[in-house]
Amino acid sequence: MTCSADGHTVDVTDILARLKGLSAAEEFFAVLGASYDPKVLNVSRLHIMKRVGEYLAEEDFSGLPDQVIAARVRTKLERAYEDFAASSPLTHRVFKVLKDHDPNKPAMPGRTFVPFDAALKRFEKE
Repeated sequence: MTCSADGHTVDVTDILARLKGLSAAEEFFAVLGASYDPKVLNVSRLHIMKRVGEYLAEEDFSGLPDQVIAARVRTKLERAYEDFAASSPLTHRVFKVLKDHDPNKPAMPGRTFVPFDAALKRFEKE
């Protein structure tokens, strides 16, 4: 079974099992027939894949035909890609370490963040 979107023919047979076997971000784009700019993917690949995982966690694919599943996953992948194609990973802060050290949020009581370069300035003066 295949589906066609944007001129790409995609084999959707057993799509969830096939997607579970993939590891590289480029493989997901290829299997789903989604286009991408390698420059964007090279900079934001982990952020894009983390975000698509968040989007997919909201989905329930139970009982859906492979063609519908493939279309939904492709839509989520393209949405995640666009999130980071339009802005930097620091804007979205999908990873805990970036969320915890957001300069726009006040520090948690009892936890003061000191940038590493500020700590080095003390040693530069000696």
